[in-house]
Amino acid sequence: MTKITAAISAVGKYVPDYILTNKELESYVDTNDEWITSRTGIKERRILKGEGLGTSFMAIKAAEDLLQKSGTNAAEIDLVIVATATPDLPVASTAVYVATKIGAINAFGYDLQAACSSFLYGMSNAASYIESGRYKKILLIGADKMSSIINYEDRATCIIFGDGAGAALFEPNNEGLGLQDEYLRSDGIGRDFLRIEAGGSIMPPTLETVNAKKHFVYQEGKTVFKYAVSNMADVSEKMLTRNNLTEKDIQWLVAHQANKRIIQATANRVGVSADKVMMNIHKYGNTTSATLPLLLADYEDQLKKGDNLIFAAFGGGFTWGSIYLKWAYNTKN
Repeated sequence: MTKITAAISAVGKYVPDYILTNKELESYVDTNDEWITSRTGIKERRILKGEGLGTSFMAIKAAEDLLQKSGTNAAEIDLVIVATATPDLPVASTAVYVATKIGAINAFGYDLQAACSSFLYGMSNAASYIESGRYKKILLIGADKMSSIINYEDRATCIIFGDGAGAALFEPNNEGLGLQDEYLRSDGIGRDFLRIEAGGSIMPPTLETVNAKKHFVYQEGKTVFKYAVSNMADVSEKMLTRNNLTEKDIQWLVAHQANKRIIQATANRVGVSADKVMMNIHKYGNTTSATLPLLLADYEDQLKKGDNLIFAAFGGGFTWGSIYLKWAYNTKN
């Protein structure tokens, strides 16, 4: 009997219209375009504007883009996973709402939160469900409205993050394509260095926590950078080693778009040349859960059936990991 693997069969994306440039940020904090670009590689980021628009708005748009492009019937979807650090509401699942709005009437859904590694972890979830044989179509969406939790008076964070969403459809494959291997890790020491202090069960919201601006992302940049560089590179190298792959076997490195220097360090560690590294951080900044699917959507036309892709991500918590996936289709022009 042929082994069932979980392959990506379609992708979609959505980014807001409003572009927040480095030049505009100069009016918010003490910074400039050269400083931001040299340290992060970011030139601009997208910001979701509009009353009452949250993460679900972008997730729905990305899902609709995928459904329209692929001709998929939403009623055939079995499960919707929304990978996000910025759910619409604290209790009600964003994924459940998204599933209803896109017409996935036969799907169940849930949110997955592992900071910037959320989509990577979601890939593992989706693949496991497919490989079990119980489900045939799983929609994984990475979406974050980071502007809702960023203090635009904090130079350490406001220059980095943007809003966006990307989606991927996972289906069974009998050709040996799709997810081949994964290595996922975590370390609880990370919440001391990248977190939102208030709003959870330890420190519920009060007037004092709001006035003290404790509901915004706090990041100890140097420490996070150090951990991200070493861990993303380590797991990517491990993925190649244990699958007997060399840099010549890899067509694309799909790395979380947190910082251009981190991405380059990961590429250097596995020996992948710059032309094999997916990069869009200059356009979107760090969209957290959305970076990996946005890369797939932006590079979809260049992907070929059988291509070897190495995914790598690192996020708050700390969470990190790598996935080896064989691309399963050629884009229809």
